[in-house]
Amino acid sequence: MITAISIRIDSKLKNKAGKTLSAIGLDMSSAVKIFLNQVVTEKGLPFTPSVRSASEIRAEWDKSINEALKSGKKYKNSDDLIKDLMK
Repeated sequence: MITAISIRIDSKLKNKAGKTLSAIGLDMSSAVKIFLNQVVTEKGLPFTPSVRSASEIRAEWDKSINEALKSGKKYKNSDDLIKDLMK
């Protein structure tokens, strides 16, 4: 059975979220479905709520990416990657 959910949300947030989701190929309904499926799978929120600012989170993400790029393995092609994974 299909049902509907109605929520009240700030229009600016809805528009920003809609643009962000559209950029990754999702509509709002699909994103909410994914979120709710993850809530069920995780038996809770599928992320850790945080009071950190977006810039703090982004800085941490960028640091992790830079460390991975410096110390991670590099492959010339996908065949080399697959060979390494099969070891």
